[in-house]
Amino acid sequence: MEKIDFRAEGKQLAWDYLLVTLGALLTAFAFAAFFLPHDIAPGGVTGIATVLSSVTGLNVGLLSFLINLPLFAIGWRRVGLRFAVRSFISMILLSLFIDVMPDFDLAGNMMLAAIFGGVTMGAGLGLVVRAGATTGGTDMAAMIVHEHWNMFTVPMVLFAIDGIVVIIAALNFGVQAGLFALVSLYTSTKTMDSVIKGFNTAMQFLIISARQEEIIRRIHTELERGCTRLEATGTYEGRKNGTLLCVVSRMEASRLKKIVSECDPHAFVTVCDVHEALGEGFSYHQHTA
Repeated sequence: MEKIDFRAEGKQLAWDYLLVTLGALLTAFAFAAFFLPHDIAPGGVTGIATVLSSVTGLNVGLLSFLINLPLFAIGWRRVGLRFAVRSFISMILLSLFIDVMPDFDLAGNMMLAAIFGGVTMGAGLGLVVRAGATTGGTDMAAMIVHEHWNMFTVPMVLFAIDGIVVIIAALNFGVQAGLFALVSLYTSTKTMDSVIKGFNTAMQFLIISARQEEIIRRIHTELERGCTRLEATGTYEGRKNGTLLCVVSRMEASRLKKIVSECDPHAFVTVCDVHEALGEGFSYHQHTA
C-alpha cells in the first residue's frame, strides 16, 4: 500500500489556501480601486451585486454572498465536496474583502479602470482557479443548466450570464459603463487564462529533414537542448522520414529556426505554441487541483 505523505499534503493544502486568499484579495482590490468608483459591473455574481447595490444601497460583498449562497447550496454535489469547500471559503473571503476594503479611485478615468481592473481581477481569479476553487456561484449555475439542458455547454452558459449582466449594467449605469464592462471582462479573461496556464510558455518544433544528425548535434551543442526522434511515413510517396520533436523557449525559437535553415534549407518545419512546459529544462510547478 502506498504511504501518504501527510507533510507534503499539508504543505500543498496550505499553499492552495494561500493562493485562494491572495486571489480573493486581488479580486476585491480590483473592485475597490477600479470597478466600483466607476460603476463597472464585469459580469458574474459580483457584477450582479454591483448593479443591485446601486438600487438597494446594500454592500456589494453582502449582496454577492446572499446571491451565491443558494447557488452553492444547490450545486455543491455536482462539483464535489473538496472543490465546493474551497470555493465556498473563497467566496466568503471575496465578499468580506470587498466590504472591508474602502473604495478609492486609483485609475482616474473609466478606460484605465476597465483595463487595469480587468487585469487585476483576472490575476486574482486565476490564482483561485489554480488552487482548485472558484469565487462565484455562476459556475454552479452553469453546471446545473448544462445538466438539465445538455445542448448548452458550461462556457456557453457562463458567457450568456456575463452578457446579461453587462446588458443590465448598461441599462442601469449607462451605455458607456456597459461597454467598459465588456473591456474589463475581456482583459480579465485573457489575464486569467495566462495565470491558469502558467507563464512557462514554449515553442514546439516538428522537423522533417534528411540531415537530422547535423541538426541534432547543433541543438545539443548550441542550445543545450534534447529532442525526440519519431519515425514517420509520408503518405504521398510512401517514403519513411525521420521526424524530430523539439521544445524550446520562445527566446530560443529563432536560433533553432536558423540552425535548421543552415543545416537543411529544404527541411519541412512546423512550429506551434505550447501553453506550458514542465520538467527538465523548464520550470516545474507541481499543482494538484
